[in-house]
Amino acid sequence: MQDHPSGREVFYTLFDTPIGVCGLAWNGRGVVGVQLPEDDADRTRGRLERRFSGSSNATPPSHIQAVIDDVVALLKGEARDLSHVPLEMDGVPELHRRVYEVALGIPPGRVLTYGDIASRLGIDNARLIGQALGKNPFPIIVPCHRVVAAGGKLGGFSAHGGGQTKRRLLAIEDARRDDSPTLFDLMP
Repeated sequence: MQDHPSGREVFYTLFDTPIGVCGLAWNGRGVVGVQLPEDDADRTRGRLERRFSGSSNATPPSHIQAVIDDVVALLKGEARDLSHVPLEMDGVPELHRRVYEVALGIPPGRVLTYGDIASRLGIDNARLIGQALGKNPFPIIVPCHRVVAAGGKLGGFSAHGGGQTKRRLLAIEDARRDDSPTLFDLMP
């Protein structure tokens, strides 16, 4: 299936992952959204169709299939760098774009706090970071699950399942705050 010449026509597909059926939407310019699992595939599809009114279910082209393969591998616990994925950010507010750019740099298995990101952006309000991440249209690709609250607290997560889903994603990645070895890393 060919994209509309303007690149604005939106397509989507559903795909199986270790956390359930996810969805990905794209146009001729890049990924326009990711949908984490709902209770079942029909609800995931419905959420995508509401988010991207007029979109069409389609077989992904090879470059989009490669993104899906990387997302599935990441959700299986394999370290994958998704920062190269072209994201269609038309309509995304400037602050949100800046927050997403910082989040894209958080490698699998690591986390930053909302305050860390605020500091990197020269912002005095970590709540603004949480608000931007709460509207992240590209979860997993823009790894908002790798952003946590201060003091070892989990923080919010707006996807279906909330904190439980965030905790599960971090567990899959064996995430931790810094590079210092754990007790188990030091064992012979």
